[in-house]
Amino acid sequence: MPNPTDSSDNQHDKPSQAEVDHSPKPAHATTGSSTTPRSRLTKKPKVVANGSRAFIWYALALIIIVIDQWTKWLAETKLNFHDPVPVIEPFLNWTLAYNYGAAFSFLADAGGWQKWFFSGLALLMSLFLIIYLLKAPRKATLLSLGLAMVLGGALGNLIDRLLHGHVIDFIHVHYADVWHYPIFNIADIGISLGVVLIVIDMLFLEKKREVPRS
Repeated sequence: MPNPTDSSDNQHDKPSQAEVDHSPKPAHATTGSSTTPRSRLTKKPKVVANGSRAFIWYALALIIIVIDQWTKWLAETKLNFHDPVPVIEPFLNWTLAYNYGAAFSFLADAGGWQKWFFSGLALLMSLFLIIYLLKAPRKATLLSLGLAMVLGGALGNLIDRLLHGHVIDFIHVHYADVWHYPIFNIADIGISLGVVLIVIDMLFLEKKREVPRS
């Protein structure tokens, strides 16, 4: 007859079956030694374009055009050609002058073709800026501000070339009779400041907008 104690001893001698953990496990680990590539864990910042908000910057460009044309009208009606009117001696005069060329009177002595050449360049630049303002990042406020200022200045001088065949200048910065800066206008100020803002954005802010978020 089988000994009941033997059966109990045999049961204890048999190796116990390993317990199976049926608890759910995450499909992908996000920390530690994860097999998921790090590039999939970082998100590139979503770039939202100006879109319809570009009209705010178009309005700023229009304000620059209006101020530019108004001040040029005042210069034409109140000043005599090349007759300086002291404003802040010996640094600033109002002096009416005409520029038939580009900046610093470049090609001013050409035979007249420069009017259409520079007008065409200004028109192409303005169209480019109008489109670029639509696509520029909405968060890039400094960039859009610079683009709007350049746009307003370019269109302000373009109006002069088309209406008069030359650009009207009247702001004369100098030091006594020793040093004279080329006479300029409000449109030139808008272009210059706008370019400075665009360069600042390119050097210091553009890369920060492209940093991926973890």
